[in-house]
Amino acid sequence: MDIMIGHLKRLGFKRIILGIGYQAQFIRKYYSQHKMPGVEIIFSEEKKPLGTGGAVKKAKRFIKNKSFLVLNGDTFSKFNAKKFIEFYQQKKAKLLILLRRAKSNKDYGAITVDRNSKITSFNEKDTSGSNNFVNGGIYLFSQSALVQMPKQEKFSLEYDFFPKMIGKGLYGYHKGGFFIDIGTPARYFEAKKYFSKD
Repeated sequence: MDIMIGHLKRLGFKRIILGIGYQAQFIRKYYSQHKMPGVEIIFSEEKKPLGTGGAVKKAKRFIKNKSFLVLNGDTFSKFNAKKFIEFYQQKKAKLLILLRRAKSNKDYGAITVDRNSKITSFNEKDTSGSNNFVNGGIYLFSQSALVQMPKQEKFSLEYDFFPKMIGKGLYGYHKGGFFIDIGTPARYFEAKKYFSKD
């Protein structure tokens, strides 16, 4: 999380909302003792697991801007934030997903885009194809997308919300750079090795 917050700070972000649940008190204590100059950290705490979508929806009351960035907490992607935002504005998107290429879809769902970069389908954990676009774990939301979220408290962005946004201003930006996911022990140690070089 320090690495991600530091990266966002270098990109010019000054206000960060952390969606916390598991080990929430530990995270609160850590950031009360390790403040980052120039960055305001706000906590949106789940008393029970709400899923990726429910976590974003719960943080709604803290969101001030017309557009806002959402990142997965267990992945890291290098990307050009300026070009990402410019693309979002150029397309007049309601929701933009950072995409990347993957040699295999074994661990990641395939995403299809048309020639105008509109997302046309999601195939979660599809093992039949290869070298497809996959979700890079970074999203640029508009407030109009936020209000279209499901009414229920607990839901998934990937399964319950993104597919319903197809044809409603949902675009994919396929110029994501280095990507790493710490979702398994093997990938966690791979990430640890990578960041120890910096």
